[in-house]
Amino acid sequence: MINLTKQDVKDCFTMRNAIEADKEALAHYSKGQAIVPLRTNIDIATRQGQALFMPGYVEGEKDALGIKIVSVYPDNVHKGLPSVPATMIVMNPETGMVSGMIDGTYLTQLRTGAVQGAATELLSRPDAKIGALIGTGGQAECQLEAMLTVRDLEEVLIFDLDFSRASAFAEEMALKFGVRMVPVETSEACVTDADIITSVTTSKRPTFEARHIKRGAHINGVGAYTKDMCEIPKEIIKDANVVIFDTTDGVMQEAGDFIQPLEEGFINENQYNGELGQLINGEIKGRQSEDEITVFKTVGSAVLDVVTASKILEAYQKKSKN
Repeated sequence: MINLTKQDVKDCFTMRNAIEADKEALAHYSKGQAIVPLRTNIDIATRQGQALFMPGYVEGEKDALGIKIVSVYPDNVHKGLPSVPATMIVMNPETGMVSGMIDGTYLTQLRTGAVQGAATELLSRPDAKIGALIGTGGQAECQLEAMLTVRDLEEVLIFDLDFSRASAFAEEMALKFGVRMVPVETSEACVTDADIITSVTTSKRPTFEARHIKRGAHINGVGAYTKDMCEIPKEIIKDANVVIFDTTDGVMQEAGDFIQPLEEGFINENQYNGELGQLINGEIKGRQSEDEITVFKTVGSAVLDVVTASKILEAYQKKSKN
C-alpha cells in the first residue's frame, strides 16, 4: 500500500492536473454517475472530538472509490498535533482493496482550489488581468494558485481582517508565483477593479458589497459551508447573469449565502442556473458576453476527493516506474 505525503503529491501532481480531475469528477456527478452518501459524523464527547467519514464512488472511464477521514480535535494543539488531521483512503474499485493513503489536508486544499480554478476558467473573461483574494487562511494559497493557473493575471489584491497577515501573505506569494501581490486594508479596495474575486472565509456576513463589483467580473464563493455563514452578498447574486454551483444538493443544504436569499424571498430558484458539471457537459450555458457578472459557489463533495485522489495515486505510480 502506498502512503503519500503532501510533498509526494506536489512532486507528481500539478494544480492543472487537479483542475482537470475536478472537471471530470463534476461532469460524472452531473450525469448521475456518482454515489456520494451523506457524511457520517461521530461525536467523541469524552475526548472533545469528532470523527467525520466521507465516502464516494464515481463510475467513469476509470472508476474511483475511496473515503476521506477527517478528525476535529481542538485539544490536539496542546499535544503538538494537528487539530484537524485528515487522511484520504484510496480503494481499488475492482477488488475493494485499499491501494493507498494520501495526506487529506493537502488533498482538500488542492481539490478545493482546483474546483474554483475550473469555474474561473469556464466562467471568467479570458482577458482577466486583476484578481482579488479575500481571506488568507489555510485554503488561500491553493485558491491563489488556481486563479493564476487558468488566467494570466498581472496583479492580485489581497484582503484579510488582519492587515499584517494580508501583508505577510502577499509578500510570500509574490516571491512564490512571481506576480504582483497588493495587500489592501478594505474589501472595497480589494474588489472594486477586480476581474476575478475569490472569497474564502468562514464569515457570517458578506465579505464585500455588491455595489463595488464591476460589470464583467467573475466571483467565487469558496469558504461559507453552513447555513449561518454568508460570504457573498445577496444583491450580487440577484444581479448576476449566471449563478452556478459545484453540486446543487450540497449548496442548497449547506451554503447560507445562497439559502438565506431564497428563504427571504429576495430571489427565486430560477436565479440559479445549475451545476458546473452541466456546463462542462454542454447542458447549460455560462458566460455569454464580456459585461456579464458570473458567480460560482462550492461547498465541496467527496466526488472531488475520490477522483483527484485516484489520479494522484496513478500519477505517483507512473512517476515511480520512470
